[in-house]
Amino acid sequence: MMANDPPEILFLCVHNAGRSQIAAAFAREMGGDHIAVHSAGSDPSEDLNPAVVDAMKEVGLDISRELPKRLTEEMGLRADVIVTMGCGDACPVYFGKRYEDWELEDPRGKDLNTVRRIRDEIRDRVRALVSELTETEDGATNR
Repeated sequence: MMANDPPEILFLCVHNAGRSQIAAAFAREMGGDHIAVHSAGSDPSEDLNPAVVDAMKEVGLDISRELPKRLTEEMGLRADVIVTMGCGDACPVYFGKRYEDWELEDPRGKDLNTVRRIRDEIRDRVRALVSELTETEDGATNR
């Protein structure tokens, strides 16, 4: 990362159809221009989870045009922080990167109330991460 470049976060899960898409949407909203955000999956689905799309619309974030993406080597190498969400050994390790493994229930096949709970947990974790990454040395934020 160059001195003036925003930190890059990569959110990873297996299908890139739920958890990582939720996290990326919240991080983009909360981080603005101060964070670069990517999401990907080790084995991406064809489409996003419809319950996830609905749950995100409820909080004013439309992710309906997003598509699941396959993790590339470039994504992993560029990221400063890699957040994994239940991909276990399917997610490669890039040395020298900061990793966080978020134990989160998979929203696949879950009802909307369960997806809302997962969404809200992800929102809280993303808020803490974005706050940490956008804080300057004097304690102010870059926002």
